Amino acid sequence: MEKTDKIWMNGRFVDWDDAKVHVLSHVIHYGTGIFEGIRCYNTDKGPAIFRAKEHFQRFLNSAKLCLMDIEYSVDELIGIAKELLKINKLNEGYIRPCAFYGYGEIGIKALTNPIDIAMACWPWGTYLGEEALEKGVRCKMSSWVRIDSRMVPALAKAAANYLNSFLAKREAIDCGYDDAILLNSNGYVSEGPGANIFIVKDNRVMTPPASAGALRGITADAVMQIIKDLGFELASQQNIVREDLFLADEAFFTGTAVEVTPIREIDKRVIGSGNRGPITEKIQKIFFDTVKGRLEKYYDWLAFV
Repeated sequence: MEKTDKIWMNGRFVDWDDAKVHVLSHVIHYGTGIFEGIRCYNTDKGPAIFRAKEHFQRFLNSAKLCLMDIEYSVDELIGIAKELLKINKLNEGYIRPCAFYGYGEIGIKALTNPIDIAMACWPWGTYLGEEALEKGVRCKMSSWVRIDSRMVPALAKAAANYLNSFLAKREAIDCGYDDAILLNSNGYVSEGPGANIFIVKDNRVMTPPASAGALRGITADAVMQIIKDLGFELASQQNIVREDLFLADEAFFTGTAVEVTPIREIDKRVIGSGNRGPITEKIQKIFFDTVKGRLEKYYDWLAFV
């Protein structure tokens, strides 16, 4: 990770190396934290945060689901993000706000622990590599089951939830794959370790619903709008089984980190032609034109710094 100069923490900007928490902070022992992942892209009109309002609203929604009181509004958090980018002279990169139960009692209930909040930014390129955007990635169906809302609030971007993602991702990599795909407890396709999944069959695009355990992805939401604008049929509330993945004409991940990344193989089954499909390529082009500020139609998705 490439360091920047300042991190915003509990209302003030501190040096990167001074943004510290106590080793007995509640979050370290019980995973009681939330976060967001947000990208800023450099455009001809200057730096622009992609879907800032939606990301910070989800941040506050996650806080509510995890019983955290955040004293900042969406607009205030966007203002902090913009200031942070300017202070760090960063035109393009990744923004990571987080909030967590801090140092206090070590018991599970955390009735008196403070809620700490921080925001960092740093340069960050393509998550799965530039080659993956064109050639796609190889995935493994995980042996780990995706968490659901009977266990924890699966729609929250909660730190504890991502142990599930970590185990799935590491298993896939250790087995020689690039990434993983998780099923839910009913055997339906849910999502990747940190991304939503889409498949294309007979010019019809499908993605699992939130009821399958999939996080309501903000990039996925943008991609669904792009799909509709392209005139393709979209089934966003349809359960998908493992065999649907294997027999798909195309498949791709979406997310802040992965952006729009094709999937070329799952469990040694080649997806479609084994290359980035034509519909995926169209979606991908419009997505990158959008975040780079080349399409006025989608300007309302950009918060210019």
